[in-house]
Amino acid sequence: MEEEYRLYHRDGSLWATGQQINGISTGYWEWFRKDGTKLRSGYFTHGEQSGEWITYDKAGKVYKGTQMK
Repeated sequence: MEEEYRLYHRDGSLWATGQQINGISTGYWEWFRKDGTKLRSGYFTHGEQSGEWITYDKAGKVYKGTQMK
């Protein structure tokens, strides 16, 4: 069963959000800096990074894309 999953920084701010099935990351995930701006986003397939992953600058704009194998 797919369930929403969230991780938090020590200060309680959202660090990452995505989905897991039986404890394995799947689907779309996003990571955030402590100030709330998006840091990175991409997809997992069976617990492995897949497709294009995007890294964002401190202003939240796309900095680069990385194609995962």
